[in-house]
Amino acid sequence: MDKLIYMDNAATTRVLPEVLEAMKPYFTEDFWNPASAYKTAGETAKKIEEAREVIAKAIGAQGKEIFFTAGGSESDNWAIKGVADALKDKGNHIITTKIEHHAVLHTCEFLEKHGYEVTYLPVDENGLVSPEELEKAIKPTTILVSIMFANNEIGTIEPIKELGKIAHDHGIYFHTDAVQAFGHEKIDVNEMNIDLLSSSAHKLNGPKGIGFLYIRKGVKLSNLIHGGGQENGRRAGTTNSAGVIGYAKATEIALERMEKRSSYEKKLRDKLIDRVLAEIPYTRLNGHREQRLSNNVSFCFRFIEGESLLIMLNQKGICASSGSACTSGSLDPSHVLLAIGLPHEIAHGSVRLTLSEDTTEEDIDYIAESLKQIVDRLRSMSPLYEDFVKKHKEA
Repeated sequence: MDKLIYMDNAATTRVLPEVLEAMKPYFTEDFWNPASAYKTAGETAKKIEEAREVIAKAIGAQGKEIFFTAGGSESDNWAIKGVADALKDKGNHIITTKIEHHAVLHTCEFLEKHGYEVTYLPVDENGLVSPEELEKAIKPTTILVSIMFANNEIGTIEPIKELGKIAHDHGIYFHTDAVQAFGHEKIDVNEMNIDLLSSSAHKLNGPKGIGFLYIRKGVKLSNLIHGGGQENGRRAGTTNSAGVIGYAKATEIALERMEKRSSYEKKLRDKLIDRVLAEIPYTRLNGHREQRLSNNVSFCFRFIEGESLLIMLNQKGICASSGSACTSGSLDPSHVLLAIGLPHEIAHGSVRLTLSEDTTEEDIDYIAESLKQIVDRLRSMSPLYEDFVKKHKEA
């Protein structure tokens, strides 16, 4: 393999050199536990609070509304289980969607086993949630609406502001899993009616193992992790100082580059979409054509297996995925693709390609040519494709 093109940035991103440099002192010279009483530890604690303010400002929040966690999955769990427990005397109904990340879906399934009722909203063929469907699903017992900001598999960006307003009009908390969106899309929690927001640093060139949960002041939420008094007594565990500092640095860089990066990524994204749809027949773009993350491309190719496609892409030095990294070992078709109405046989032929500002136009051309060759080869070995072509010729 003479080249490597990384096209799985929705799974994780590389840590930027500037981020790593900002983190290094907190592994070596400034390794103190920020909860300790001596002066040097206090200086580290001060840096952590400064980092908290940086992240809060990025979403229009206050520093005291940002609570650091171990990542997006923990933040999702805390938001949903925390509200469910805190408001159990008020109601037991939660509304989410069929296309959420498994950190949300599995948490809701867990709560269903403990007496809670969950409504899983459908989506249209582009993966969009209907505000009207949300309105209809609300009950007197509804205590939380949890709808992701942007889908991690097909890239569709949801109408969060409108959905959040509907929840607020009914006096219901609104949570969004913004793991794919934070640092990539403009977010204002006040303007968008968001009460709880989950994020993870490794999706925006920060380190793994650090995330945050935004909790609007006044929101009732039980604690998920008990033990110490960290995070204002809300989330126990020694603070990941290096992770927090790295997260803040990654956030600063992401915001500085957002407009330029987004424009660049969209140009390459659209070139890849246009080439593949024009040059490979019986191909479907998954997700909304325009209302999608700037770096997300998702296709389904009829008459092939996605697993074979990924293996052959890897042989050509292209790192891609068939969907969420959290379910990469599963042989079942993506729940997201099934939710947008695709039959199993088409959903099985999916590939997700997520680029970055490191991706070049030459990379896009190489990927498009590679996909053409691989799909053609796999279809040539497919009896289903052979039968399909034969029937069309006879017709």
